[in-house]
Amino acid sequence: QVQLVESGGGLVQAGGSLRLSCAASGRTFSSSAKGWFRQAPGKEREFVAAINWSDDSTYYADSVKGRFTISRDNAKNTVYLQMNSLKPEDTAVYYCAAAPQLHTILVAAGDINYWGKGTLVTVTS
Repeated sequence: QVQLVESGGGLVQAGGSLRLSCAASGRTFSSSAKGWFRQAPGKEREFVAAINWSDDSTYYADSVKGRFTISRDNAKNTVYLQMNSLKPEDTAVYYCAAAPQLHTILVAAGDINYWGKGTLVTVTS
């Protein structure tokens, strides 16, 4: 089992920044990829960013490319999402996810093994 705990959400004005953290514990060696998803009110969950633990390769949704950065700290077993130039449309609950395969994070979210409980990001105009 892998436990994921997000933190760092909050209220920010448009143009501001936030950094989300996702601390992983448990059998983390079984999760070679981690990612961030978000779900806005009344909308479906959508992919935001992913990082492959083996080679540090990163992937982003077009809507956040150039504004968000995913990174990791191996020693802390933590993945981060630095969010800059935030827009009101970034308002959502952000979820951390982990899976053995990067492919699962990128194209098969329904098969993701582990999810955090989410952290709310609210961007005001």
